[in-house]
Amino acid sequence: MKFLKYLGLGVVGIIVLILITASFLKKDYNVERDITISKPKDSVFAYIKYLKNQGNYSKWAKMDPNSKMEYKGTDGTVGFSYTWNSQIKDVGQGEQTIKKIVENESIDYELHFIKPFEGLADAYLTTETVGNNQTKVRWGFTGHMKYPFNIFLLVMNMDKLIGDDLSVGLTNLKGILDK
Repeated sequence: MKFLKYLGLGVVGIIVLILITASFLKKDYNVERDITISKPKDSVFAYIKYLKNQGNYSKWAKMDPNSKMEYKGTDGTVGFSYTWNSQIKDVGQGEQTIKKIVENESIDYELHFIKPFEGLADAYLTTETVGNNQTKVRWGFTGHMKYPFNIFLLVMNMDKLIGDDLSVGLTNLKGILDK
């Protein structure tokens, strides 16, 4: 009986320690990658502003070509959204919506993940002229993990988890646009 009491106190102690630790940890993350494409900025932007084109270069979209997609609104304009629903756990279910467009400069998106986990994140694509017919495309994600779930940021390397996929997508985009 004494053993169970000490075991219970130990478990409670570990939980309290985790909760205290989580209260001091960051809750926000930002992951970003970029690539230079040999095309003028307006040409690059004209392609990336359409969410449907992400199916051609995004690693996540390419993971399940059989994912069920539904579109709402006019692609390439604020308010356009699409939902996806995949049987593949790493793709899951969610919705992406264009929140803001600054023509030839940036596009901001909101991502609502439904499965395999519920969550919100913001994403963006920016374009910047870096030389004669050279455009730097930057793709980024920002997110927030609520307390006490932010404790997972200690063991989840968001930069590696998301960043590698962003790099794959940007490399795919370069392959398409540099042709």
